[in-house]
Amino acid sequence: MDGILPIWKTSGMTSHDCVMRLRRLLQTKKVGHTGTLDPGVEGVLPMCIGEATKIVPYLTDTTKTYIATIRLGMETDTEDSHGQVINEEPVRNLPSKQAIEKVLQSFKGEILQKPPMYSAVKVNGKKLYEYARENKPVKRPVRKINIHDVTLLSKKVNDPDSFTIKVVCGKGTYIRTLCVDIGKELGCYAHMSHLIRTQSGAFYKSQAVTLHQVEAAVNANEQESLFFPLTSGISHLDMLEVDEDTRTRVLHGQKLTKPNKILKTDPFRVMFQGTLLAIYKTHPEDKHTIKPARVFRSAGCVSYRR
Repeated sequence: MDGILPIWKTSGMTSHDCVMRLRRLLQTKKVGHTGTLDPGVEGVLPMCIGEATKIVPYLTDTTKTYIATIRLGMETDTEDSHGQVINEEPVRNLPSKQAIEKVLQSFKGEILQKPPMYSAVKVNGKKLYEYARENKPVKRPVRKINIHDVTLLSKKVNDPDSFTIKVVCGKGTYIRTLCVDIGKELGCYAHMSHLIRTQSGAFYKSQAVTLHQVEAAVNANEQESLFFPLTSGISHLDMLEVDEDTRTRVLHGQKLTKPNKILKTDPFRVMFQGTLLAIYKTHPEDKHTIKPARVFRSAGCVSYRR
């Protein structure tokens, strides 16, 4: 049982809850998620099953899309609606649609972001949320993130202090921090009041299934029909097609001479007649040699949905 299962995580569950539930349903320990969603957030959470657990690191480093609601006039310690209010001031002059769009444009591209105190980022071997719970001050690291696009979707008529944005971003982006920073640029306290992840890598909301749907499929012995192939999760990696002799060497985890083909990514996929064999990368000590990062001996052995 090998493949990727995009789960629609509901609000109130942790990402680890989803892992444990799937382990019980599928009766396997080889289950891993590809990027944590906070308990209060719902959305697409691709789960890797069996051999697919080998590609978890490659799925976490992918583009993600979020729909977030920003509420102005209030700041919380967790930067979302679940925290304690630490600053509050009514917004007397609400920003116009044009003002919001102008500020959003300033956040596009590569920017610097300081992770929230209530996060799992480690400083001196200790998670930031542990410092926060102990009320201990600590210098948070500033990191580069990439905001591919951020657009205004709507301003709520029944809640003029709130507006909704769509964010397409790279790895390591904290949307709640982005919401707070957007508020600052607008001259207001702000926090993220709601968040949904509609896309993670190659997987979208329309492809995701709930845990209830997985349970129904298991009861009907049709669980494998829900899986996507490993290749669908790493389609962002370039591909090297090999012949049958090289296929044998790849499956034995051997180093190879770097091909003449110019590859756009490093690491990259190694394929044989449409089947994923391995992920290879350039040898760190010999630029003319490639070595395996992951080898998949049982990939492509089940029927997948498309």
